[in-house]
Amino acid sequence: MLPFSSAPQSLCLLRLSAIGDCCHAVALVQAIQRQWPQTRITWITGKAEAGLLQYLPGVEVIPFDKNSGWRGYVALWRQLRGRRFDALLHMQAALRASIASLGIRARYRLGFERERAKDGQWLFTGVKVPALGEHVADGFMGFARALGITNVTPCWQFPLDRVHQAWARAHRDQRPLLLLCPASSKAYKNWHAEGYAALVEHARSKGMKVVLIGSPAAQERALAEHICRLTGGVDDNLVGTTSLPQLLALISVASLVVAPDTGPAHMATLVGTPVLGLYAHHNPVRTGPYLCRDYVVSAYSEALLAETGKTPDQLPWRTRVRDPHAMARITIEQVTAQFDRICRDFNLLQELS
Repeated sequence: MLPFSSAPQSLCLLRLSAIGDCCHAVALVQAIQRQWPQTRITWITGKAEAGLLQYLPGVEVIPFDKNSGWRGYVALWRQLRGRRFDALLHMQAALRASIASLGIRARYRLGFERERAKDGQWLFTGVKVPALGEHVADGFMGFARALGITNVTPCWQFPLDRVHQAWARAHRDQRPLLLLCPASSKAYKNWHAEGYAALVEHARSKGMKVVLIGSPAAQERALAEHICRLTGGVDDNLVGTTSLPQLLALISVASLVVAPDTGPAHMATLVGTPVLGLYAHHNPVRTGPYLCRDYVVSAYSEALLAETGKTPDQLPWRTRVRDPHAMARITIEQVTAQFDRICRDFNLLQELS
């Protein structure tokens, strides 16, 4: 714990990406705000992520353009010139984030403990922060404990813009709304179109409205279009058509989100929408939807054992399955069974009864 005898005047949080990890970090920010409402918080993040995080009350959000090379670093450092923070929370173990941190002046510089501080992050920080659990969100809450925050249980209350809420409500009808995000930015994390099409048909048989969501990336659009060719059960394909604030508002009015390990699965955590996650490459204990980890369909342990001959407990914390076909281990029967379970446990179909 740092020797703050009273609330610090200012803190700087450095987490550039990805959107899911930034969603996890919101819990840390709000824990600080609950205990120290007068503390000024500055968050340096990626341009895309800033489009969503700008709606956080009481947080100064500074976008960093990672694609602009050295000009991005220089622009950031100029913006911060003359400022000094009580503490820097360096929460991204990536070299580009560590380079960015060189222009941030702070009394204390907090970073991950050595086991989790890849890319030499430990060289850029003084206080090494132990995680409070296996999940990324619990790792972030370790920073809260190091600062002296007493309540370190992650929880989220994200405000929604009224215009975006009205837009989202227009996409609802009397049926429970299923949002299917079929693709991640990394194609190896995606399940196959045939499986998604079968899930769409299953959801429609339960009386649900099905809407596809995702980013404008070409591979995400292509997968969505493939699903639509395989089934006529998709009510609307919004892949590539929404901003992040619009998407969050839409998730907030949905009954359920189904997704692989990608941003919308964790955006749902911000607004308390249930998530059925599909995992094979990363351990869902570490990166699963925080509030719905018990509902993940995971082939991770099976694929890891086939690839390495070892279990997750025998390998480093962030070990990833490399097999590009690992998601194919997930069966349609597993997904529909877990779908039925989450619908039953959360009473998602009660509108039809």
